[in-house]
Amino acid sequence: MIAKYAFPLAAGSLVVGLLVAWSAAARDSTPPRLTIVDEPFVSSVLRDNRIGLDPARAIKVLLPPGYAKSKQRYPVVYFLHNAWYGPKQMIEDGRAQRLIERAFAEGAVQEFIFVVADYSGPTTGSLYENSPVSGRWIDYTIDEVVPLIDAKYRTLARRESRAVVGDFFGGRGVLKLAMAKAEVFSVAYAMHPVATGTGDIPWSSLEIDWPRIHAAKTYAELGGLGRTQIFWAIHQAFAPNVAAPPCFCDFYTEMKDGKAAYNGDRAVAMQKSFLLDEMLEESAAALRSLRGLALDWGRFDTTQAHVISNRQFSRKLEDLGIEHEAEEYRGDPWNRTWTEDGRFAKRVLPFLRKHLVTAD
Repeated sequence: MIAKYAFPLAAGSLVVGLLVAWSAAARDSTPPRLTIVDEPFVSSVLRDNRIGLDPARAIKVLLPPGYAKSKQRYPVVYFLHNAWYGPKQMIEDGRAQRLIERAFAEGAVQEFIFVVADYSGPTTGSLYENSPVSGRWIDYTIDEVVPLIDAKYRTLARRESRAVVGDFFGGRGVLKLAMAKAEVFSVAYAMHPVATGTGDIPWSSLEIDWPRIHAAKTYAELGGLGRTQIFWAIHQAFAPNVAAPPCFCDFYTEMKDGKAAYNGDRAVAMQKSFLLDEMLEESAAALRSLRGLALDWGRFDTTQAHVISNRQFSRKLEDLGIEHEAEEYRGDPWNRTWTEDGRFAKRVLPFLRKHLVTAD
């Protein structure tokens, strides 16, 4: 009887051993985890506003797996999130950190510190501009966030080792910082940026509920009105007027005798401060100084003006002799970003590896 069961017992032991080995291998293949640090601070810059911005900010800092046991200094990637968003939402689903962890483990990119600063607010959040009404967000980034990170963490505190990445309105912020603050950042990747140009729709024809926007006393009263709500915030950022409550801005369409009256001079003035293609020529030297510049956009954005504007923006970069990468991809701005084969993993991270200086 013993002989009869000798083979099955041996086979069973072999199976168990294989399962144990497989389980151990699976555990070993799990990439080392990033350390997530909450870095709260109170902004002095953001006290200057008219919309009730809370100066208390909550930055998320993601430290590479090797940070705690090493003495080395690391490059820093600053991520600019979209409107109506914040660091908490950016990190809580785990997608970004999983992609970074895997890339570190596979050697697809060298380790860096990943920073998601807090650009949230009571309206849309930051549109990545300096405004006395909706907040001096560029100054907040340059004068507070970057110095804070360099002071508290082992960073390579130089432009060659700083990158800025962002999506949608955050993509606008990436390009704005690349144009205006190239002495701080040398690598920039804008994922589906907006406000790069007018596209194919004149502002006089945009579907905005002007009677409602002029009647509103607060941003909240415009809830659910989409573009109307967005343009309330855009005016506060790019056509501010601290002497004109309740919105504290000058709308480019006024109300006269109960009817909307388009003011072309105001519209053009606002376009010059909001639309990035209007600033390209004056920013050409700064952009040429970058180590790496890239933008991409999803072909199936329901607002096709974004697609057309990015094509035109890239074409203007070409005309100005500004080296850059640009790609239009199959997808919308949302469904090809944080997947394992998506834009961040397959485009952004290799781009950082190529251009970001990671050593002294």
